[in-house]
Amino acid sequence: MVRAVAATAYGGTEVIDLIDVESRAPEPDEVTIAVRAAALNRWDAKQAAGAAGTDPAKLPVRLGSEAAGVVTAAGADAVSLEGETLAVGDEVYGHKLRGAQADELTVKAGLVVRKPPAKSFVEASGLLSNGTTAVHALETVGIAAGDIVLVHSASGGVGWLVSQLARLRGARVIGTASERNHDQLRSLGVEPVTYGDGLAERVRVLAPDGIDAAIDTVGTDEAVEVSLALLGDPARLVTIANAQFATVVDAGGHAIGGGAGADPGTAIRDAARLTLAKLFADGAIGVDVAQTYPLDDARTAYDHLVTGHAGGKVVLEP
Repeated sequence: MVRAVAATAYGGTEVIDLIDVESRAPEPDEVTIAVRAAALNRWDAKQAAGAAGTDPAKLPVRLGSEAAGVVTAAGADAVSLEGETLAVGDEVYGHKLRGAQADELTVKAGLVVRKPPAKSFVEASGLLSNGTTAVHALETVGIAAGDIVLVHSASGGVGWLVSQLARLRGARVIGTASERNHDQLRSLGVEPVTYGDGLAERVRVLAPDGIDAAIDTVGTDEAVEVSLALLGDPARLVTIANAQFATVVDAGGHAIGGGAGADPGTAIRDAARLTLAKLFADGAIGVDVAQTYPLDDARTAYDHLVTGHAGGKVVLEP
């Protein structure tokens, strides 16, 4: 039997538990993976709460979409995302892996890529969901060399990758974060500012002529209000936070991701996966991991995630 994290009812973290499911042999185009790390995302907690529906017939709902591990079985036509035939013993990672928070997964081989030997399973498990969101945000507001971009929650999971990718494009990045994360951001070449009262004035000190673009990864009223106050063109504001979709779109900005009124950006995100994988393998980008937990402590890991102060990725290690 396979242990898997699931919502056994619809609700808060109290409904999250481990269940036993049957192991499944791979089809010709699939691989079975012994999971070494599975990253948590906020959508996982929302799904447990019923954001995708509350049909009791669908319970228990397995959780997770990102994982990294070792191939233990491969179908005859198991070809990875980068077009390589996979075999037993290969180390891989991927996302869009339904029910990824488990100690074993059988998935389409085309959803995974090879993990670089120098990278940990924990870090690899948290790259693609946040990374593809980050690329979508940057593309949406056209970040290019010479731009000054304000990244809200630059030390968060998505903001961390937005900041790195923007810097690689030649942009100057000003990032909001709590004081304790400022040194980390400086190590990325980001100019940190503390969020809270007076944020607009602190940003103006760093950028007296204003900013060129803003990326909201946190969803606070402050993030949106300050961005609009500092931007010359509201069309260069993008939010990934559902709570601000209507406000930002009404102001002339963009909303991306899941939810009403947002651009899912499926083609952009899918195309970004191999680019992100190469940058990751080359050491040009990395994933900030806030905390790891054993699979048995999945509920505690979700408690950490939903506090809103996790910072980097929260990861389970089966």
